[in-house]
Amino acid sequence: MDPRKLIHLVAVIEEGSFKKASTKVGVSQPALSTSIARLEHSLGARLLERTSQGATPTPLGELIYAHARLIRDEVQRAKHRLSDQRQRDDGTIAMGTLPSLTPVIMPKAICQWRQRHPDPVLRITERIQVEALLSLIRGELDFIIAQTEWYGYIEGLRQRVLFRDRLHVIARPGHPAFALPQVTWSALAQYPWVIQMVGRHRTLLEKALASDGATMPRQLTECGSVPCLKALVAGSDSLAMLPASAIDAEVSEGRIRPLPIGGPLLNRDIAVIFREQFPLTPASRELVEAIAAVGLAVGEGPDPLSDAGKASPPHPCEQVPARLVPPMPPRRARAGSHNAAL
Repeated sequence: MDPRKLIHLVAVIEEGSFKKASTKVGVSQPALSTSIARLEHSLGARLLERTSQGATPTPLGELIYAHARLIRDEVQRAKHRLSDQRQRDDGTIAMGTLPSLTPVIMPKAICQWRQRHPDPVLRITERIQVEALLSLIRGELDFIIAQTEWYGYIEGLRQRVLFRDRLHVIARPGHPAFALPQVTWSALAQYPWVIQMVGRHRTLLEKALASDGATMPRQLTECGSVPCLKALVAGSDSLAMLPASAIDAEVSEGRIRPLPIGGPLLNRDIAVIFREQFPLTPASRELVEAIAAVGLAVGEGPDPLSDAGKASPPHPCEQVPARLVPPMPPRRARAGSHNAAL
């Protein structure tokens, strides 16, 4: 079967008429009709029913459509990857990052990196952990800044830990949990929770609650957006977990407060992860250095539970001391080393 004819079939079925489909695929209506007729002839069966209202698939047409649609999607994906590669050959940097890192760490790092690299096109994609890894594997991204979770299960990737982040349990001011004699995980299990849709947070919450003999809360909301997650916390009795850098503005404005509870489970390592066969360019390496420096500086900053942590957050382009920039190792990587140099 000719893939082009299959793509034409997909267009007719999805648009519902030859006229609309011809516009979508960029061929004349007679040429499109001929293409479909030849496809039907090659299969020895009708794929479409033509009526005055348009065109609808026959049962066999539905079957072929299910496979043809996948072919169409793969062709489009190949075109996008080719376009992305050409852009990157021109100096474009494609970076993926976790939503929880974008409010403070990424703006500061990018502002400082731009002082030395004003020209490259930087494309930033915000993804939850599993989506970021999949985009990296597919070659849609040059590197991602993410947690070390799940990294060891995927071949062909390398990572370098940049800094340690700490998660805080957050609530609205006036939340009943602040009146508890002692804030424990078992006590917090009685309240609604908001967690990110895919990632470490659900497993982490399960482990934290289990450490205190508690089970998962009865009311659980999964949310793929950090701004939405924070809005739900600020406007309800829901609890959530986010790093200090993601709640700076809300804490300073008095809309969110961290609860006094912690533990080693709330620590997470943030790393740069990239494909082994595609080492980073010098400009990308310097961007990673800036991200590491800002991440370290934020980690050494005031605790959001303290009064100092409630001060207004600094301007994103405020300089981070140069002493905090960690030296990047040479690009040589030992065979079989999963935490290899860039």
